[in-house]
Formats: sequence, C-alpha cells, structure tokens
Amino acid sequence: MKDEKPLGVLRRCRRGFVNTIALLVFAAAGLPAHAQVLEAFAALPADTFAPGPTSGQFIMPANGRVPPFSDKQPVQGFSSVLLDHNGDFLVMSDNGFGAKENSPDYVLRVYRIDPNFKTKHDGRGTIRVKSFIALRDPFHKIDFPIVADLQFYPNSTVEVDPEIRRLRLLTGGDFDIESFRRAPDGTFWFGDEFGPFLIHTDAGGRVLEAPIPLPGVKSPQNPFLGGETPNLPRSRGFEGMALTPNGRFLYPMLEGSLTTDPDQRRLIINEFDLWRKRYTGRQWFYKLDAETPTGQAIGDLTAITNRRFLVIERDNFEGPAASFKKVFVIDLDELDADGFLVKHEIADLLNLADPHQIAASTGPFRFPFQTIESVIPLTFWHIGVLNDNNYPFSSGRAAGQPDPNEFIIIRLDRPLPVFPGRN
Repeated sequence: MKDEKPLGVLRRCRRGFVNTIALLVFAAAGLPAHAQVLEAFAALPADTFAPGPTSGQFIMPANGRVPPFSDKQPVQGFSSVLLDHNGDFLVMSDNGFGAKENSPDYVLRVYRIDPNFKTKHDGRGTIRVKSFIALRDPFHKIDFPIVADLQFYPNSTVEVDPEIRRLRLLTGGDFDIESFRRAPDGTFWFGDEFGPFLIHTDAGGRVLEAPIPLPGVKSPQNPFLGGETPNLPRSRGFEGMALTPNGRFLYPMLEGSLTTDPDQRRLIINEFDLWRKRYTGRQWFYKLDAETPTGQAIGDLTAITNRRFLVIERDNFEGPAASFKKVFVIDLDELDADGFLVKHEIADLLNLADPHQIAASTGPFRFPFQTIESVIPLTFWHIGVLNDNNYPFSSGRAAGQPDPNEFIIIRLDRPLPVFPGRN
C-alpha cells in the first residue's frame, strides 16, 4: 500500500474509515527518504476567544494586549492534542496564564478544532474552533478546596464568577493540566503539574474520582504539602503523558528532576496501570540533552506503539534566540550503559525544509516558540506538532506581538519505528 499525504489521511478520517490507531498502518515501503519537510501549515490567531467568565484579571499587560478579557476566555496554551474519530482534533489548554496565582479565573477546557491546512496544492492555512468541553467537579470528587468553593479569588477581593461557582468549573488556580489522553472507555485522563496528579473525567469533562497523586512526590503547589518540604520544583510535574495503543498503561513524565536527585538532567517516566488504577512502581529515566543555561525541558510524550514514544525536548528561548527544539523517539526496551533511554532524533523543529513556501519561508522553516508541547503521529512518515502560545506573553514569531497557535505537519526523512527492530 502506498503512503498517503497527511491531508488525504485526515480526509479519510472525516469519512470515518480510519481512527487514530489505524493511521499507523499505512505502509511506506519503496518511497525515497529525504529531508524533514514542512508539508502542511495552519494557524489560529493569537486573539482568539471563546465565551466564558471574565479572565486575565490577575495578569499584567503584555505584547500590546491589556487585560482583563471581559466575559471571554483566550483559546490558547495548547499543551496536548488528540485526533478525534471524525477527523477533528481535540486540543487541551493548560492552566491559562502560566502560574497558579494568576490563573484562578481561567477555566480548564478541551477545544475541538478543525484545521484547513495549507499545502503545496491548496488550503487556507486556518483553524476553526468548533466547540469545547469544560472540566468541572459537579459530584464533589476533588478532595481539597477548589476556586469554585470560594467567594473571592485567592488573595484578592474579586468575587469568583457565578458560573465558576454554579458549575464547579475547574480553573488554573486548581490544576495545571499539561497532557491528556482518552482511554478505551471514552473517559479522559489528564496529567497535572501542581500535585502532580492524574485527573480522571468522563467524556463531558466531569471529574469521576479524587485526583491520584504520584507516591513520594510533591510540588510546592501540592494542596496536601502541609509542613513537608517539596521534592519537585515548581511547574515541573507531569508534562507529557503517553497512553499505549492497547489502552493498558499511562506513562506520565515529569518535566523536571526531583530536587533530591544528584543528576539534575534526569527525568522520570512512571507507569500507571489503567486497569488497576494504580502505579506499578516501574520507572524509566530520560536524560536532557544539555545543561540548564538553555533551560532544557520536556514538551510532550506520545505513544507510537506500546513500547515506543515520541518526545519533544526544547530550550526555554523563543524567536532568534531559540536554538534547541527537537523531537526524539525512545524505546522502553532500549537503554544505554548508564540506564538512560536511548534517544533517536527524528525532527529538528528549527530546521525544516519548506521548498513550496507553504509558510512563506525564505529559508528553512523555524518553529521558534518558547513552549512546544504537542506532538502526534499521523502516518508512518508524518507527525503533527503544535505550540503553546502562552497568550499574551510569548512572542517568538513576531517581536512585540503575541504568538498564534500554529499546527504543522512534518514529513520525516525516515519512517516511524512501528515495527520491532526498526530504529
């Protein structure tokens, strides 16, 4: 069977003939390898909003945007992506404005989007926001006070929005969700940084049980910290989280090293058994590529097979200063002499060929955003990547202007390692 162009694959998805897993069965034998190429591009303007409670009441102006945003929520901060059954994509916004303290009026949502990709043949390069799922706790499953329980937003005299209180909406003051996956039963699992916690909801975003902590690990924002000393730095909880195609295991990955770890470049991937709803105790170790001056961090962890995963690793810079934004493949069964997962680079996001000027590139296409937090396999030869635009703060694409949310499809120079023995 011949390999398909990404747009053709997505159109077939919309007709209902394939689903997320089936996208990986398209063969690519006999096709020539070539450089990593930008094959499709779409963007959502930075100033995209959806109806909702007034937001941004606890942030300062940035990049020419002056908060608050009355009766609306920025559609921003995409930190995870799933392909839905009809070919739309589900994208998850994170905690909002970057911190627990400044995001209690940002409601946690999953947006359904429909990209119209620009390719060398056609397409507008636009993204349409179709709907959203709001995370909420109507059954009072969360076992600590949330913003919806309060009269005033924390440390302020501003009253909590009535909609947040009435619907018990979850906000960026409660959790910093950075990853999500859909289990075979249709429920969602979210990875959080504040606990770090795993959060389980139904398909409509309603919390089904108390958040599940990672044993022995607490961040400074953990609501159960008490007088304990945290052993995980702030904003370094679950960043990426893979779900195996067989639906059995989640693999949440810490963005930062434990403070007690003598090797501050070592990150931990834990195994969580969805059938038993508990951690198995099995762990794997990932080593960051460079020392801390460039602020190396993990952006995402996504399954290719039950044992192989895509990882985004990036520096903390944006625009011309960005120098390290890469996608790797790791295999849980492939370790180096020091016990770390072996990393195989498959894409340099700062050096993609754009021969057809799909993104109007005058040279190699760069994806120069501070935070790049979503990657998804689409075919043997194609992956999709999205940025987190940190609205209104990040300005990696045009100085002084907030970044858009961009969605690119990359053709790799070799196929993804779906079969045993292929690296």
